[in-house]
Amino acid sequence: MITLESETQLHDLINNDQAVAFFSADWCPDCRVIEPAMPEIEEAYPNVTFISIDRDQFIDLCQEYDIFGIPSFVAFKNGAETGRFVSKDRKTKEEVMAFMDRVSG
Repeated sequence: MITLESETQLHDLINNDQAVAFFSADWCPDCRVIEPAMPEIEEAYPNVTFISIDRDQFIDLCQEYDIFGIPSFVAFKNGAETGRFVSKDRKTKEEVMAFMDRVSG
């Protein structure tokens, strides 16, 4: 997973084929719950670039993409949003993989 370092980097990454932005924060307990499953999820979708975005460092991006709850996932293909799994609720590995199945086709 790529850790986002700049807004420009995000725009470059999402414009290249398929990408999923994973919005989280260090203080978010629900984010910590899904993090151990992320390597397995990434491995299951090798054609997708996963990008970790710290909502505290990139609050402007959260506003731009209407991210009000974390953890949240937003999928892109060639720069266009193709789906989102956005809520304030805890997410399971199975729920994230079901989302990935929908958006990675």
